[in-house]
Amino acid sequence: MLLLWILNLKSCLIKTEENILRVHSIESFGTHDGPGIRMVIFLQGCKLKCLYCHNPDTIETSGGKLYHIEELVKMAVKEKPYFGKKGGVTVSGGEPLLQSKELVPFFKRLKEEGIHTNIDTNGRILNHFTEELLDTYADLVMLDIKHMTEEGYEAITGMRNKETAFNFAKHREASGKKMWLRYVLIPEITNKPELLHQMGAYFKDYKTIEKIELQPYHKLGIHKWEALGWDYQLKDARENTEEEIDAAVEILKNYFKEVKVN
Repeated sequence: MLLLWILNLKSCLIKTEENILRVHSIESFGTHDGPGIRMVIFLQGCKLKCLYCHNPDTIETSGGKLYHIEELVKMAVKEKPYFGKKGGVTVSGGEPLLQSKELVPFFKRLKEEGIHTNIDTNGRILNHFTEELLDTYADLVMLDIKHMTEEGYEAITGMRNKETAFNFAKHREASGKKMWLRYVLIPEITNKPELLHQMGAYFKDYKTIEKIELQPYHKLGIHKWEALGWDYQLKDARENTEEEIDAAVEILKNYFKEVKVN
């Protein structure tokens, strides 16, 4: 009996690829990554290299710290009293859906514990595991819209095929589950009236979109680029004026139920 108990215990402690997440950092009491107070898990790795990325140290896929999903669930359950009715767990990055296979059992466990789940993503990955997350386990998805043109998307991210994010949005819309959009405002690059109208017209008939969150451009991450020895190519870009932000909000109010400036 003792030997059998030891063998069963060892089997429970084995950390397989399916229950391990590669984590960059964890934030408690986050208030800008979904509704309510949230535990925010920033996963390591991203295939894009956005010019304005304020967490470039999350891009490399080989970094980070390995966590067993039960360790993370335990942390979330401990913080659950602070979540209230709206809060919960957000996975961000990097690009969290690079680890979508591992997120399925993690989100499943969170749902078993009655914890609200949210994914903050660029929407470039839509595989079987991502679809399972979108259709079954993710209470909310925050989708980052980089640009409305192929040329602009490539200039910002270093990758082509902007349609991947829009196909992702279509799949989420078909699921009937909640979605927020996120959009970084960069003067003369993404903060152009014609682009804002184009984005609004594209998404205006989506029933699942609750709001769009605007992220005014800032240069707070430049020191991280310099620490990595990378060239920050938006050194000459300026921040938005209050008038420009207000004008963007007024345009988007014509298309979305709620427009929020973070």
